[in-house]
Amino acid sequence: MDTSAYVKAVVEQTGTFADWVHGKDASAPVPTCPKWTLADLVDHVGATQRVVAMLVGERMTEPSRAFAGYVPGPTDSSQWHAWLTEGAAEAKRAFESVDDDTPVWDPSGAAAGVPFWSRRLFGEVSVHRADAAAALGTRYELAPEPAVAAIEDWLATMTSRGYWENRPDFADAMRGAGQTLHFHATDAPGEWLARREPDMVVLERTHAEADVAVRGPAAELLLVLSRRRPLAATPGLELHGDQALLDHWIEHMDWVSD
Repeated sequence: MDTSAYVKAVVEQTGTFADWVHGKDASAPVPTCPKWTLADLVDHVGATQRVVAMLVGERMTEPSRAFAGYVPGPTDSSQWHAWLTEGAAEAKRAFESVDDDTPVWDPSGAAAGVPFWSRRLFGEVSVHRADAAAALGTRYELAPEPAVAAIEDWLATMTSRGYWENRPDFADAMRGAGQTLHFHATDAPGEWLARREPDMVVLERTHAEADVAVRGPAAELLLVLSRRRPLAATPGLELHGDQALLDHWIEHMDWVSD
């Protein structure tokens, strides 16, 4: 997917998310984010999109002003639909105002800028829509190709140099001596090999033998890797190899734990 495709999908998925949460109980717990209520989830999704819209639209190479401008969402859930869809539209306008090579700060450590943020917002709403589904008892669906793109975002961001350097707890947990994990989507092209090295996690897009392998439909693989569904509750996935290694990996894929 390119930047425009990611942004189009962000707008579409945010619209679905907004339809689901509109008028619902703001205090409802979110089982997949145990410290959050539905209001916290809505706030996170909409405010994050606005922060990124500011970063991209104003071509910021230093992020402090954008993060300082974080505006919480409405407390009245009857206002959520409009607030969420307006935030997605704001992000869309920001991306349309720049080129992929426009200098914009991002936390990856790779100076990926505009393409990073379009993919990141797509991954955000893909996973947080699963959170909303869990909170509301709604069926979560994501087509295979977008699910592969969301897995790519999750794995690429979590294994980025920037994440490693800014999360010493994660780095300490992920240091290894070459242990390998293979993830394989079976309903759309998508395979990843993660190798735990002493100073980083190396991510390759390839098929290879590994210490542990998980394969199955992309949407189910996304939910397990993003800690939204336990492996034991996902019979569509096949596991081969060292489950303890996979459990350790998933335990530390704790992107937003607070």
